[in-house]
Amino acid sequence: MEVYNVSVPFNFSLPPNFGKRPTDLALSIILVFMLLIIMLSLGCTMEFSKIKAHLLKPKGLAIAMVAQYGIMPLTAFVLGKVFQLNNIEALAILICGCSPGGNLSNIFSLAVKGDMNLSIVMTTCSTFFALGMMPLLLYIYSKGIYDGSLEDKVPYKGIMISLVMVLIPCTIGIILKSKRPKYVPYIMKGGMIIALLFSVAVTALSIINTGKSIMYAMTPHLLTVSSLMPFIGFLLGYILSALFCLKARCRRTISMETGFQNIQLCSTILNVTFPPEVIGPLFFFPLLYMIFQLGEGLLFIIVFRCYKKFNPPKEKTKLIYTAATREAISRAQEDGIHKGDAPLAQPSPSHGSLDSGQMATE
Repeated sequence: MEVYNVSVPFNFSLPPNFGKRPTDLALSIILVFMLLIIMLSLGCTMEFSKIKAHLLKPKGLAIAMVAQYGIMPLTAFVLGKVFQLNNIEALAILICGCSPGGNLSNIFSLAVKGDMNLSIVMTTCSTFFALGMMPLLLYIYSKGIYDGSLEDKVPYKGIMISLVMVLIPCTIGIILKSKRPKYVPYIMKGGMIIALLFSVAVTALSIINTGKSIMYAMTPHLLTVSSLMPFIGFLLGYILSALFCLKARCRRTISMETGFQNIQLCSTILNVTFPPEVIGPLFFFPLLYMIFQLGEGLLFIIVFRCYKKFNPPKEKTKLIYTAATREAISRAQEDGIHKGDAPLAQPSPSHGSLDSGQMATE
């Protein structure tokens, strides 16, 4: 069965020399350096002991793997059926749903104060298991959509390179935190500033490289699907981890790891599987998905930060109340001394409260 994208406008064409221009090379180089710097910075937030704890008691990791390799491929398949997409559209969305392990999830997990040790372990494991799970999932879900074989289209070399680019800088960051902790704040601050600057450069180069071509991919159905997929991933990842009674930090981490997909991996598979005249503007679907997952991720960060601001943790509220009580007792004692009254008896410190010295350090 030949697969054609019937929704491709006849006047669609990729920009001249697409993928071979100086701006394309510059974008690839910047993305590599950006990934290395981000992973080094995130490695400085991790500890070997906590990573070992997740590996020895892999409850959270197992739930995360089920979420990544169960929820997202099924979601992509169901959305293709619900919106009655043609074969090539459904296949492009399916490939995106079968490409977990994006590094953006690590950054957003940090932003929502998730468990960074679990986040990096999840990214590493999902990338490693992609070597076997991606061909299996593509084989299962592509039946009836595509008559060709997709198993040999999985870029094993690229997956291994991604794995190395995550493990090496993270390991260096962990070692620096344990051996040279005084340098960690400077590395993290500098890394985030450089990553922000690189993000601006990546955005500008992406716009220059794609031009107006991405507009062809912005059909109502594809816009709806690309907005629903990350949202469903975020939501079901959180719900699944909550059902298994994981801590709030782990829930937020699994939510981010589930909703974010490996866009580079998806683009590579689409590129090696279909020629431009067949896939047409669907070549830009991963970029469209990335726009929505970034936007929704940022929205969740804002909601989370606002929630934390207006609903402080109970322990923090208890500390504030304890401090206010001690201050009131201290003032009453001073007033009593000035008036010649007996000083008030100060209550003994209760379990969980802090003395004044400890409060000062907080």
